[in-house]
Amino acid sequence: MKRYIATALALMLATIAMPVAAQAPVTPSAQNPVREISKVAGDIYRFRNNNHYSIFVVTVAGIIVTDPINAAAATWLKGELARNWPNRTVKFLAYSHDHADHSSGGEVFADTATVVSHQNAKEVIVGEKRPTAVPQVTFTDQLTIELGGTVMELNYVGRNHSNNSVVMRFPKEKVAFAVDFIPVNAVSFRDFPDAYIDEWIDSLRRVEAMEFDILAPGHGPLGSKADVMAFRGYLEDLRAQVLAAARAGKSLDETKKSVDLSKYKDWGGYEQMGQLNIEGMYRLVQANRRGN
Repeated sequence: MKRYIATALALMLATIAMPVAAQAPVTPSAQNPVREISKVAGDIYRFRNNNHYSIFVVTVAGIIVTDPINAAAATWLKGELARNWPNRTVKFLAYSHDHADHSSGGEVFADTATVVSHQNAKEVIVGEKRPTAVPQVTFTDQLTIELGGTVMELNYVGRNHSNNSVVMRFPKEKVAFAVDFIPVNAVSFRDFPDAYIDEWIDSLRRVEAMEFDILAPGHGPLGSKADVMAFRGYLEDLRAQVLAAARAGKSLDETKKSVDLSKYKDWGGYEQMGQLNIEGMYRLVQANRRGN
């Protein structure tokens, strides 16, 4: 099902100053978070809260924000938006997926914003009582938001890191925002919690078919379409090696010793999570294969 939202508001003519990144504490932590705003392209900006990132776009008719991350981060961002763009109201809030470390804090923007997510995300947010605002508008395949001449497409590309992750694409600026299921030069998170490996690989191929130049992930540096292809290669390599070990009857410990991921040793998280990735893939492979 394809949904479309169009908003037509009177143009605002005030000249707005560029945002200035907030000074960050030396050591990032929940108590002393590093928070800053940087420009991505056009009127699209990236918001950082320690190791989590979201994006927002400023238009003449208002602002679209994405993952609030948590209530404290969202409150800080709301203050910065009001300070730098005093005549702009947050009109839409879009969740990339339901996981609490990205979707929490939506209530901060719910006083003015229409909250949007995939239908599956709403079911989890309600069912598991996520600490955030419940989506008011949901979709299953694609949703387009148009605000002040800016178009943002929300595309569901299938199950991957969750069953409700979406890619937010800005056609004019050629920017794509995708959270957690496409890390840039990094291995996957821990042992693949809440993951659907085969469909994940298929979803990456769908992202590769999209038109964009800049990939804005939910963690780490900006990337490009080449990073989508590289991460798909990593998942396919890991899956093939673990599957071969499982078919040979190897135990988890034997599999961890036989799988060679050394070509990815320079990727982020390799030392901390490489072995966990093998463990998670082994669990998923064994859960979806039929033994003799």
